[in-house]
Amino acid sequence: MRRPEVRITDLLDRVTYPIDLLEQVEIQVKYEGYLARQEAEIERFKKMESINIPGSFVFDRIAGLSREAVEKLSRIRPKSLGQAARISGITPAAIQILSLYLSK
Repeated sequence: MRRPEVRITDLLDRVTYPIDLLEQVEIQVKYEGYLARQEAEIERFKKMESINIPGSFVFDRIAGLSREAVEKLSRIRPKSLGQAARISGITPAAIQILSLYLSK
């Protein structure tokens, strides 16, 4: 059923259900993995949004951050880790390092 070429109507030859119900079931089965992954990503972003960065945080003291990341973070002064992750040029590695320092 999860294969794109298989249709639910191929599996239910003798049973009659409304076609719109069958299509909804087919869509849910085919895309449940993608939806679950997207839900997990949404939860991860919510968690990042809840991690606040103090206004007095000094970014240039963090070992491992690139000079570009330090400059952008110092200039923009994001209020949360999620906001920092959305800054252009800030890599996932920089967010991971920042997250480690914020958790200390």
